[in-house]
Amino acid sequence: MAALTEKYRPYPAYKPSGVEWLGEIPAHWEMRRLKSFATVQLSNVDKKSEDGQISVRLCNYVDVYYNEQVGPGVEFMPATANKEQVRRFTLQEDDVLITKDSETWTDIAVPAVVTQDLPDVLCGYHLAHVRPTENCDGAFLSRAFAAIGPRDQYQISANGITRYGLTGDVIRAGKFPLPPLSEQRAIAAFLDRETAKIDALVSKKERLIELLREKRTALISHAVTKGLDPDMPMKDSGVEWLREIPAHWEIKRLKYMTDLNPKASKGRKLDSATEVSFVPMESVGEYGGLDLSLTKELADVGDGYTYFADGDVLVAKITPCFENGKGSLAEGLVNGVAFGTTELHVLRCKSELDRGFAFHLTLTDAFRKLGEAEMYGAGGQKRVPESFVTNLKHPIPPLPEQRAIADFLDHETAKLDALAAKVEEAITRLKEFRIALISAAVTGRIDVREEAG
Repeated sequence: MAALTEKYRPYPAYKPSGVEWLGEIPAHWEMRRLKSFATVQLSNVDKKSEDGQISVRLCNYVDVYYNEQVGPGVEFMPATANKEQVRRFTLQEDDVLITKDSETWTDIAVPAVVTQDLPDVLCGYHLAHVRPTENCDGAFLSRAFAAIGPRDQYQISANGITRYGLTGDVIRAGKFPLPPLSEQRAIAAFLDRETAKIDALVSKKERLIELLREKRTALISHAVTKGLDPDMPMKDSGVEWLREIPAHWEIKRLKYMTDLNPKASKGRKLDSATEVSFVPMESVGEYGGLDLSLTKELADVGDGYTYFADGDVLVAKITPCFENGKGSLAEGLVNGVAFGTTELHVLRCKSELDRGFAFHLTLTDAFRKLGEAEMYGAGGQKRVPESFVTNLKHPIPPLPEQRAIADFLDHETAKLDALAAKVEEAITRLKEFRIALISAAVTGRIDVREEAG
């Protein structure tokens, strides 16, 4: 907020708002309940299509959650509705839609404004349909729903345990600071312009992260298939996707160099109360991360979990985790043992295969693309079969060279990851500044009337 008040001036005079979470508001603003300047309806239009009803298109939860503006560019799903639903829930310019139900309370009251009349589009289930009266601008109101303070009153009012929701009365009772209509429009125009600049900068930084990831994958792919010496003599690999490889490397199948999905060792006796690492899929990061903060007693993970130990290579086998590079080199496990998600393939390297080299091998573009081609199953539950991993042919250098390649890649990818982390941190700060700017403008902390011109 300090940065905002340095850049933008405050209003000349303030008064108490009468609302503890808000404090003061500009002297000429009013504190109003939503029901005094907008009508609120909870949609009962579901996704089912029934014979004899009117064909419509439906604006659903995700259309609002992922879009600040709802207009012709959104792909609405086909559905049907009765005449009364069409009358009540057809979208008009300046309507505001908010999420009234969600699995998490932080996703309650996420808003979007309708940018033009949509005669055949209806507000769908799990949404509240808010129609401003003549003294309220929809674009301003949508921004106000997203602001720190106004949004929080709804999030803390949401009831539920596994799913949270708002009643119509709670939504209508929400309190908002309201400037005159012309000022609302000026604030909305200012925020449209300024957030567009921030969004463009975020997009550029997100593209930079994509390029860093592409460079990371290309670096790994080249090192584990061509080696580190550009002057090394080459030979034809006999494998179509590989083409040439270093002349002294050999093509081998992974099944001869690894044990796939090994069973828990019976040679090491651990008490049933022994704490071991517990690894659900969300603990497996992309490109090598592994969160080991969770543990369980051995007695609780004996059945129904994947076993692995220090030094094993982990590869997610389910889509989309496999395509996104989820996997890790297991190191630092509690008592050297872990149990976790059954959606992992575990590779235990034999003496002739360095585990670091094997881990980087699983991150190559070729490994991922070839694995995707062999996935089986339907929809979002496709999996990479064991046969792909065991039968994969790959060039393998002598063991000392494997270790040198692994060390090189550890060092170089760490530099790329550090740079990507800085960019991600910058994106986080930009997003925080964005919501702070919106919040300051719609609650009167800063005066942007002249800026809006």
